[in-house]
This record gives sequence, C-alpha cells and structure tokens, in this order.
Amino acid sequence: MKLRFLLPDLLPEFLAELNETWIDQLENIRNEKLPVDYFQFYKAVSSVYSSKIEGEEIDFDSFFKHKFLNVHYQPDYTRKADDLFEAYQFIATHDLNTENVRKAHALLSANLLPKSEHGKIRTNPMFVIGNDDRIEYVAASPSHVAIEMEQLFKEIEIIKSRNLSPFEAFYYAAMIHVVFVKVHPFQDGNGRTARLMEKWFLLEQLGDKAEGIQLEKNYYLNLTDYFSNLRKLGLEYDHLDYTKSMDFLLMTIRSLI
Repeated sequence: MKLRFLLPDLLPEFLAELNETWIDQLENIRNEKLPVDYFQFYKAVSSVYSSKIEGEEIDFDSFFKHKFLNVHYQPDYTRKADDLFEAYQFIATHDLNTENVRKAHALLSANLLPKSEHGKIRTNPMFVIGNDDRIEYVAASPSHVAIEMEQLFKEIEIIKSRNLSPFEAFYYAAMIHVVFVKVHPFQDGNGRTARLMEKWFLLEQLGDKAEGIQLEKNYYLNLTDYFSNLRKLGLEYDHLDYTKSMDFLLMTIRSLI
C-alpha cells in the first residue's frame, strides 16, 4: 500500500539534526530514584501536563498528593486528569490500533463528552481554536474523517511492522501525532488523544523506558511553539503541507537533551 501520511521524506533531515548520545538519556531517566512507582509517576506527569495544555486548572503537586499520598480534593479538580491517567494505564497493556484508540478516547473523555460521543467519529465540521481564540486550522471534512482515519491506521500498521531505529521511532511517533490532530476525528479530546498516541507508539517501539519521556510536559512548557509549529502546515485540511512539519517533529526528541 502506498503511504500518504507517514512518509519518510523528512527522515534524512530529521536524523541529521540529532546526536546519538541523546538516546542515552532514556537510560538515565529509567535509572532515576523516585519515591513512588516509576510507571505510575510518569503516567501522572503525562496526565497533568496533557490536561494543562487544554486549559485544565490542575497542578502536578496536587495531583501527585491525590494519586500517591491519599490527599482528597474536590472531585471536579482532579476528575479529567484522573480520566486521562486511566487512558495512560490502558495503553500500557493494549496495542495501538483504531479500536483501542477509540477505547482510550472513551476513557479520557469520560467527564469531557456525553457517553454517546465516547470514541465516536464526528459527523460535523470542526474548526480548531487555539489558546488565543484564533482558528488554528480547519479539520478534515465530515465526509472524509472515517476514510482518513482508516488510512492512518493502515499506515501505522505498516510502520510498526518495520524494524525501526530509536530515532526513527521518535520521527514516526511525532508524525502520528501531527496527522491525527489534523484529522481531528472526535468532538473533543483530540489533542489529548494525539499526545497519548505519540507516547503509545514510543512505548511499543522503545519499551518501558519510553514511559519517562515527558513529551506532554515539554509541549506544555513550549506551548507557543507547539501550536505555531502545527500551524505551519497550513489552515485548511485539504491544503496541508506536511513537508513543513519538521519543527514539530523535533520537539520531543530535542527535549531529551
């Protein structure tokens, strides 16, 4: 099958930007001494910062106390981050495929959308609004969403069948993030799901050590770049230029330095 989304065209340029020693940082993260379970700690980090990108008023200190020290807060304060935490738990034991992405979306959107919209592909137009209340881009038209999703997951299966190097894994993980968020298949929770999928692909390719890759925190700390790099591809879905995605593709791998 001919690839349309997950193209290797930018891979040589991507690899030329990298330093082999960066991968060594993954081992350093895995050897950290933490006061709680390594996997649970970094799932909490992912959940908080992915939520904060979407404007949720939750801080890591409070969520850490809530999750690990049995400190109680008002349910509304932690609920959506808790839902996202459940989704990160889910991906640790399930394959990255279209059915499981819908299930993960149902988990993370439990208190975001009505149950009828959990994991359901939208059938209405979608405009993505940024934090500055401007239109970031126009998502795929309703008549094309299901087709685009089917194509994306077929390509993911093809890429997963290859023996990727660690750097190639970072490249394709970020590309999956870009493509998914541009399609924007759900009514809400697309950004959360896209970041989840990037982590999911890295976990499948790199193993447990990928748990400590704080991609969600990095995106939050560089939020202006996060949105501007996505915006560089264009406004209209039908005219997106994925050759302009390099700055976005490098964001996670550079965060290892």
